[in-house]
Amino acid sequence: MTSITILDGGMSRELVRLGATLRQPEWSALALMENPEIVRRVHEEFIGAGADVITTNSYALVPFHIGETRFREEGRQLIALAGRLAREAADAAGDGRIRVAGSLPPIFGSYEPQLFDPDRVQDYLSVLVAELNSSVDVFLGETLSLIAEAEAVEQAVAATGKPFWISFTLQDEPGAEARPPVLRSGESVEEAARWIAGSNAAALLFNCSRPEVMQSALAVAGAVLAKSGRTVPLGVYANAFTTEEEGAANETLHAIRDDLSDDRYSSFACEWVESGATMIGGCCGVGASHIHRVKRRVSKD
Repeated sequence: MTSITILDGGMSRELVRLGATLRQPEWSALALMENPEIVRRVHEEFIGAGADVITTNSYALVPFHIGETRFREEGRQLIALAGRLAREAADAAGDGRIRVAGSLPPIFGSYEPQLFDPDRVQDYLSVLVAELNSSVDVFLGETLSLIAEAEAVEQAVAATGKPFWISFTLQDEPGAEARPPVLRSGESVEEAARWIAGSNAAALLFNCSRPEVMQSALAVAGAVLAKSGRTVPLGVYANAFTTEEEGAANETLHAIRDDLSDDRYSSFACEWVESGATMIGGCCGVGASHIHRVKRRVSKD
């Protein structure tokens, strides 16, 4: 039976559940400034739920969220703190089993491929990589909307010698599951998988999209990679956003759908495993209870 790596779930809603107050634009970065002990507790809860990999709370530590001035004045300290909190939680598990993934977000905003600036991206990615490097086992470029963002991540981490994973976010409006899967940039999953096949990426994942669109992305990516002759692990960590929200991902506090129970999410996870995924976790709105149920289901099945 293929071994399944269990990832953690979404950070922000778990921070709120444990007592942190979050607001836009800082969102999950605010907890590092005001309640870092709760950040560590979230990591510990995901480990307790069965996660093999926890991800640093560095997603919002970019000017898009905390502003250019704060990034320049406090960014390095906050990024390093995010790395240390995850590393401490992982090491406290005691058996050396838990890995830490360093979150490298879309620098110019989630779901905003048109804002990508190739001339400036390394100014910010290089800071994230430098400050996370001592704490992480792997880098994770996540919620990437276009292939150029993945290329930037590969360039940013090259000198560290550490593996990196790439996770793309998909167009997921109602009805999208009936069409060929595409990134939010409009680039096809087929194109993205071909890029992965020619890169040094150690895994290809899909995240921060509705669960319903993930299976077709896995099928297309798996076929492309098989044809290329390169073996790359595939993974999924979907979100629990409703489909009625308006505005970009960072402009509003999106509502969470009420039909995505622990059991239903774990059923999706089992389908992803059947479609070739060997890395399963959750994104926004998918909490520790979801991860606990996923762990039990995919380990048993």
